Amino acid sequence: MGVEQGLSQAQKDFYESEGYLVIPDYASPSECTTLIKRMDELLRDFDPTTFSIFSTTNQKANMDSYFYNSANNISFFFEERAFDENRNLKQPKELSINKVGHAMHDLDPEFRKFSRSAKVSAIAASLGYRRPAPIQSMYIFKQPGIGGEVVPHQDNTFMCTDPPSVLGYWWALEDATKENGCLWVVPKSHKQGLKRKFLKEGDSVRYDVPQPEYDMSTFIPVEMKAGSLILLHGDLVHQSYENKSSKQRPAYSIHVIETDGTFYPETNWLQRRPDFPLEPFYEKPGSLASA
Repeated sequence: MGVEQGLSQAQKDFYESEGYLVIPDYASPSECTTLIKRMDELLRDFDPTTFSIFSTTNQKANMDSYFYNSANNISFFFEERAFDENRNLKQPKELSINKVGHAMHDLDPEFRKFSRSAKVSAIAASLGYRRPAPIQSMYIFKQPGIGGEVVPHQDNTFMCTDPPSVLGYWWALEDATKENGCLWVVPKSHKQGLKRKFLKEGDSVRYDVPQPEYDMSTFIPVEMKAGSLILLHGDLVHQSYENKSSKQRPAYSIHVIETDGTFYPETNWLQRRPDFPLEPFYEKPGSLASA
């Protein structure tokens, strides 16, 4: 079955069994090039005097109003090691940025077109989503030399719904390898449930429990050719190591949640403004929202 019609039964069975699924050749070379060039334009026009720093090793210290407001904007986040002791960039901004997020899928025409294509929504439909909506998007640079690791985590930690429904889409815009920081996953770990939550309380955030200890021997690398897509269950444990190559490892990611019959807590850090509501891919007849 072609990806435009959603996933085949074999693909759905693998995803449900393992918690992830790789679809090679999902995005064409021209689509990858278009997104890379569009990000080059966005970054060129970005004023680096207004910024935030992104870190998965010290997230609580780096949460600020700029980060919170990124739910409603296209925002830019630098690598931890991009600055000297005087808070000046050590190298050009194009080589210092960690990621851009979190509403490109709604606000930028090129990223919106890609994120809301028929083949993207068809995947959600084939997995049983009745009113799926993309809630965040990220362009991840994974810079050479300073492209930091992303520690083991579950996506449901940061944007859970009740019942859980987060579905991650992650595209390799250029080849992702063990050398340049590809994803590593723990197959079947989604069956063990959510280990902890990242909670927003007023203007502060906290984890409800300490970081779990993971057996690193259970992680397997997922090397991907440019244009490949990996689907990630919200409870799947995954991570990436530092980029040890001489080039960026660009990737684009969106996270989708079910908005039919689910509850999205106010304790999730990512909150849309009332005048900027989530926009579903589609709404199946008989959903609660359409009743």
